[in-house]
Amino acid sequence: MKNDRPWIAILAGAAGGAVAIAAMEFLAERTAVPLAFIPFATSIVMVMGSPEAKPAQPRALVGGHLLSAAVGLVMVTIAGPQPWAAAVAIGIAMIVMHVTDTFHPPAGINPLLVVVNDRSWSFLVVPIAAGVVILVGFAYLWHNVTRRGSWPVRWW
Repeated sequence: MKNDRPWIAILAGAAGGAVAIAAMEFLAERTAVPLAFIPFATSIVMVMGSPEAKPAQPRALVGGHLLSAAVGLVMVTIAGPQPWAAAVAIGIAMIVMHVTDTFHPPAGINPLLVVVNDRSWSFLVVPIAAGVVILVGFAYLWHNVTRRGSWPVRWW
């Protein structure tokens, strides 16, 4: 399998991913939100490692995380922290992301985290909304400094 991406872009993305993960760990420690509740590690890998991909664009990143977390919150409100409810919420979240053109595969973990851990609606604000805003800002700065104006391919 041949990779057409220049090595400098691959290295810049990997360095950005490492910095973003370190920042996520630092913020999790400072805000007392356990790192296991923060669903952004795979989003960071996607946005930093494949910035041209449609699921790595701001619409998918932000919309996917917010919508899938909201689906999980609705489900846990209706059914409680049941394993079956988490599974159903993930399926519904996938449909919602496809219908709204916000499909971001890493966001698929949000309903599981929300339902199994019985999270409250404040989870939608912190860490989800705050996290995606920080990640979009970081990716924008990182890619536009290291790759000279290459991200995002499209905002909406």
